[in-house]
Amino acid sequence: MSVPTLFLLGASHQTAPLELREKLALAGGKLDALHGELQSLAGLDEFAVLNTCNRVEIYGVAAQAEAVARLQAALCALNQMDARVFEQIRLELHDRPAIQHLFEVAAGIDSQMVGETEILGQVKDAYAAAQTRGTTGPVLNRVFQKTFQAAKHVRTHTAIGEGQISVASVAVDLALKIFGDLRRCRVLVLGAGDIGEKTARAFKSREAGVLLDSRMAVVSRHLQHAEELAGAFAARAIPFDQVAGALPDYDIAVCSMAAPGAVVTRAMAALAMRRRATRPLFFIDLAMPRNIDPGVAALPNVFLYNLDDLAKIAEENLALRQAEMDRVRALLAGKAEALWRQIEPRMGGNHTEG
Repeated sequence: MSVPTLFLLGASHQTAPLELREKLALAGGKLDALHGELQSLAGLDEFAVLNTCNRVEIYGVAAQAEAVARLQAALCALNQMDARVFEQIRLELHDRPAIQHLFEVAAGIDSQMVGETEILGQVKDAYAAAQTRGTTGPVLNRVFQKTFQAAKHVRTHTAIGEGQISVASVAVDLALKIFGDLRRCRVLVLGAGDIGEKTARAFKSREAGVLLDSRMAVVSRHLQHAEELAGAFAARAIPFDQVAGALPDYDIAVCSMAAPGAVVTRAMAALAMRRRATRPLFFIDLAMPRNIDPGVAALPNVFLYNLDDLAKIAEENLALRQAEMDRVRALLAGKAEALWRQIEPRMGGNHTEG
């Protein structure tokens, strides 16, 4: 008789290079397609999908171990990835280790930017989406609720979040190193979602463009979304189909659009550089899959940084936080063990909420 298992299956920046994370990214309609397939997957009792710039992780309860294998096959088929390649980058955990991993993810200590807070909101969104679809049950409900409590406890009782870092703040600091003074830089934000908003706020706080009497500009596939974000920062809204023509007018372009392929091609960047003479153009690609053709980096006077590049910069301060990370990990291990002791009796097949 098979014994139910609480599991995690996926890959992240800890296990996979950017090129393979890009293939796994559930952009466009892929996330909905995966949800549809998993809801009819035999032996999968509960599940929630965490899909971020740096990880695709599926947390679930399977009636039999074979269900996890079927889930892996479905994920690989959807992303047209060879199963042998996925197995080289796969993270698969069961029971208490799966709980501890989710705790560490939500607390920000498994992030590329250790201590960042955005991930907790993303975990909450993933859980809310699973609840809306009716794919969670008593086990995952308890696991996620305890996850949020553990993350809050860590933020309140440790210093892991001190010296607040985020993708947006690191991107702005990097721009400062390249240009020296952002007050003479024009900024183009491609993407009106959460990351786009945080990036716009970070550049605004550094007075980007104020000496040029130049407004920041925002681009979205939906002009209304661009106009809404632009209005919050006294910026311009540019229609998506006008990006190529607008690009030469900006010194910094930050991309975080949920697009299945390149939004800025090498040809677009080359054309922009011909119009910019000797002025450099700085691209920051915060999207997954990437928004900017990697070939752009080969163009003269063009700087291109992606998520992994920013993570390496953030790691410079990681040694100072290592002791606090060890403390947080130990704290979360205790909480994960306590939760597993509560859940383990239910995994014999009796999944009633107590």
